[in-house]
Amino acid sequence: MTQISQTVADLRAGFDTGRTRPIEWRRAQLHRLKAMIEDNEGALLDALHADLGKSAFEGRLTETGTVLAEITHVLRHLKGWMRPARVWTPLTNQPGYAMIRPEPLGVALIIAPWNYPFYLLAMPLIGAIAAGNCAVLKPSEISAHTSRVLARLIPDFMDSQAIRVVEGDAETATELLEQRFDHIFFTGGEHVGKIVMTAAAKHLTPVTLELGGKSPAIVASDCDLQLAARRVAWGKFLNAGQTCIAPDYVLVEEKAADAFVAGLKTAITDFFGADPKASPDYPRLVSDRHFARVRDLIAGGTVAAGGECDPETRYIAPTVLTGVDLQAPVMREEIFGPVLPVVPYRGIEEAIAFVTARPKPLALYLFSNAREIREKVLAGTSSGGACINDVVMHLAVPELPFGGVGASGMGACHGRASFDTFSHARSVLVKSEWPDLPLRYAPFTSAKFKWLRRLM
Repeated sequence: MTQISQTVADLRAGFDTGRTRPIEWRRAQLHRLKAMIEDNEGALLDALHADLGKSAFEGRLTETGTVLAEITHVLRHLKGWMRPARVWTPLTNQPGYAMIRPEPLGVALIIAPWNYPFYLLAMPLIGAIAAGNCAVLKPSEISAHTSRVLARLIPDFMDSQAIRVVEGDAETATELLEQRFDHIFFTGGEHVGKIVMTAAAKHLTPVTLELGGKSPAIVASDCDLQLAARRVAWGKFLNAGQTCIAPDYVLVEEKAADAFVAGLKTAITDFFGADPKASPDYPRLVSDRHFARVRDLIAGGTVAAGGECDPETRYIAPTVLTGVDLQAPVMREEIFGPVLPVVPYRGIEEAIAFVTARPKPLALYLFSNAREIREKVLAGTSSGGACINDVVMHLAVPELPFGGVGASGMGACHGRASFDTFSHARSVLVKSEWPDLPLRYAPFTSAKFKWLRRLM
């Protein structure tokens, strides 16, 4: 038996003891996770800076602080989520009652990506713990500093009979996927998502896939264009664009395009100064390979702002493209970097048609104060989530399920959705022994049939 298969076997044995089922264990583990973050936030933020160049402020805002808020929310609601829910029971099952009991699935595998390496590991872990599961955690080897910190801290704080970290590269992930799990939660790209789903099918293991895609922002001329530009720029250049729900491109009403692009330029300067490379608040690309891929995408349009690249530091300036070739890779691939194409449209129907002609995105953003436009866009498009007059911030509402649709993913997490993802909704009917009516038993007489028609 390999080390990985032994790890899974150990966790399954731990789960079978029932240790993870009581609310006391779940609450204790969530409190331990909270203590781990609070006691070691400096080490976590340092690791995020080493991996991605994130400032301490951005690391707290998008990773550690958000996870702490999720733990607080889950602890507040966990008792109610765990409570069996009574449902209506028809006359045919009276006297008796029916209920739905949420039960843990067993041993889950959580595979995290490199772009938010702590947040995207901890958020599904919170759901797995809240639902009473054991979990194998696979951090990304690309964000190596964060992976090492997690591999050091989690054994010190969490129940090792229920939660383990496995470090390694793609070969390690492949071996993990050969094991039998009760749920697999994967965050990453579509290509690897298909590999995960294929491997899960061998064991009929349910999956949650948080993928991505080209999330559009639609800007109508009736909105505050300067505010729209400022918020789009913030969401796009957060983490140097390495965010699965970052605005991937902007569709802006033709008559407002020049003002919107000017607003983007102003926002970039306001955020990062005249030389973003010198700003301590602007992150870097995670690897040389990723840097080269994003740099090459710039050729798909005319640079209206930014465009500077430094391979030594993996720096790509916040870049705005106009005059974009719609057939270029920058409009066909998920950018996942600080390059923002701006494409004009004439009417809202044209913008809707542009979005619907492409795979369903993980997020869709609309800037408009017109109710008719809002309804047209929401009714005429499909996306994992949507945000009106802002970007990314729907992620900060714990009771909004976060997940994709179509090629952008399946399943959901955050708040109650995370608890449900890692739970089995077990249907239970409890019947009284008396009376035991002979109606349902053979022989089936004409008199019984008449009574059956009255009842059903």
